[in-house]
Amino acid sequence: MKKILVPTDFSNEAENALKVAAQLAKKYDLEIYVLHLLEIPFQEIDAITGHGGALPEAVFFLKLAQQRFEGLLSKDYLDGLSVHDIVKHNNNFANVVDICHEHDVDLIVMGSHGASGLKEMFVGSNAEKVVRTSDIPVLVIKNEHKDFKVNDFVFASDFKNDNKETYRQAVDLANMFRAKVHLLMVNTPNSFSSTSEAKNRIHEFIKDYPFSDYTVNIYNDESVEKGILNFSKEINADLIGISTHGRQGISHFFNGSISEDLVNHSNRPVVTFKI
Repeated sequence: MKKILVPTDFSNEAENALKVAAQLAKKYDLEIYVLHLLEIPFQEIDAITGHGGALPEAVFFLKLAQQRFEGLLSKDYLDGLSVHDIVKHNNNFANVVDICHEHDVDLIVMGSHGASGLKEMFVGSNAEKVVRTSDIPVLVIKNEHKDFKVNDFVFASDFKNDNKETYRQAVDLANMFRAKVHLLMVNTPNSFSSTSEAKNRIHEFIKDYPFSDYTVNIYNDESVEKGILNFSKEINADLIGISTHGRQGISHFFNGSISEDLVNHSNRPVVTFKI
């Protein structure tokens, strides 16, 4: 891992993510790219770039973003780090992954305050939009972490339909953090497997990527999301990892996504891996 991208809207939640990124960068010698998506209408962008007369509102917001960037990048916790600022005249968070590909980013770290109710159903959080579209792992931070460490890492899966590549990515992250991985399969009333069947499935799933520091856990709960959250609370996990299918459009509306629900509802850091 060499590069981290942190989207920012200059909120407290975004700065919490940047602080975590700074800790990772210092510990593992990484570069940080800080991204701000500037919400300016297309006709005002043309004004800024020289097409037609300059619109005062557009110039004002561009200068304001630059001032905020200067203030943010002067923070003490970024001293000595390789930090690059990116401003894009686009507020579509679904395009964040394209920017990551452009700069060969390995991990997205972003803050989230979550979403609930109708806002979650029809709008969702910006973090959810990135999780839904990114083929790069996304680490979602909810709170401030004075000392971000990952000792206990829950990797939740059905160990059946998930792509094994997501487990390889989780193992790489666990190796970097030197964390214990807690492999978790949640049994629900509508989808139940015996303990022996579940354990055999898990061992078959992980056999191609040797990793010795792990536990195997079968947990019963009324829903997969509740099972992951309750198990993680019981062991006081530092990080939850889960695969995402990246559903979009009408498929997402009717089927939902456990990973996106966790991003919205978990107070613990969540990292998602695209299947």
